[in-house]
Amino acid sequence: MSNNTMVPEAQDAMNRFKMEAANEVGVNLKQGYNGDLTSKQAGSIGGQMVKKMIKS
Repeated sequence: MSNNTMVPEAQDAMNRFKMEAANEVGVNLKQGYNGDLTSKQAGSIGGQMVKKMIKS
């Protein structure tokens, strides 16, 4: 599995979505590399993103 966006035009929207989800769960993301996040923090961001996608 790769980290490439299937629709390159959607990359900015996905980054905004990720930042919004991170903000909602209280994780501070910075632009660019965020390799200092714990697994719990990264998982909570991904989980929040999935919850919002299912809800919509």
